[in-house]
Amino acid sequence: MNLVYCYLLSPLHTGGTTQEGNLLGIARESHTDLPYIPSSTIRGKLRAISNNDTRDLLFGTELNGSNQLEQGSIWIGDGSILWLPVPSLSHGVVWISCPLLLRRWSRLIGGTIANKASIPQPNSTNLKDKSKKSPIYLKDAILKFDDLKDWDDGFDDFIPENAKDDIKNVIVLEDQHCATLIQMSLWRQVKIKLDEHKSVDGGFRYEEAIPPDTLMYFPWGITSQSSGTSDTAKQTFQTLLGQPNQLLQIGGQESLGRGFIQLSYNQGI
Repeated sequence: MNLVYCYLLSPLHTGGTTQEGNLLGIARESHTDLPYIPSSTIRGKLRAISNNDTRDLLFGTELNGSNQLEQGSIWIGDGSILWLPVPSLSHGVVWISCPLLLRRWSRLIGGTIANKASIPQPNSTNLKDKSKKSPIYLKDAILKFDDLKDWDDGFDDFIPENAKDDIKNVIVLEDQHCATLIQMSLWRQVKIKLDEHKSVDGGFRYEEAIPPDTLMYFPWGITSQSSGTSDTAKQTFQTLLGQPNQLLQIGGQESLGRGFIQLSYNQGI
C-alpha cells in the first residue's frame, strides 16, 4: 500500500452523476455525501500522460486486432479529503477534518497512529488560547472556548510532510458538523451563456468545486497478477508521478486553470 498526497493549487471539479436544477455538482461518496476524486479520473489522467510502454505495463493493453487484452500492474484508489480549508473571522483560514476522515487515512497509512485511541476527539484544536479564552469562528459556526480541547502535541502527526508549512491552524470537528462545513465551503461559480450581442442567452448555472489548499490523497499498489514485474512496475509508476511536488491537472475546466494539484508520495507503508 502506498499513498500519493494531492495539495490543491486551484479549485477542482470532477463531474457528478446527477444535475439538480441549475447546479452542476461534483462527484460525491454515496454513504457520506462528501466530495472525492474518482479513481477512474486519476487513472485516466496518468494513463493519458504515459508513453506506450509505460501505459501497457501499468494500465494494461487495449483490446484491438493485434493485441491480447492484459491487466495492468498497478491499482489506483479513490482520492479522499484529509484536510479542507474554511474561512475564519478569528484565524483567517482554518483546516478542518473529522474522526471519520482521519481514521480512514490512519488505516491506510498504518503504524502506531492507526490505533483508534490516537484519533483526536471532536473539537480538538491547536488554536485554544487559554489567555484570551476566545472562541473560534468557522464560517457561520462558533465554537466556544469551553468546548475546545487542547491538541498542541501530536497534531502534526496527521499532516504529511509536504503540507506542514501550509497547514498550521487545524481543528477536528464531529463527523456531521464537518460534513456540513465542507458543503458550505465548496466553491460555487455562476456561469451564463452570452449570445453574439453579449446578451444573456438562456439561464445560468452553478458549478461546484473543491476549494484550493485542500489536502487529499489516493492509495495505489501492485496487482496480484504482476508478481514478476512488481519492482519494475513500482519504479515505473513513481517515475510517471515525477519528482515530489510534481504538478498535475485532473478533472475538468483545464482552460480555466481548474484542477491543478501538487503531488507528493511516500515510498511505502
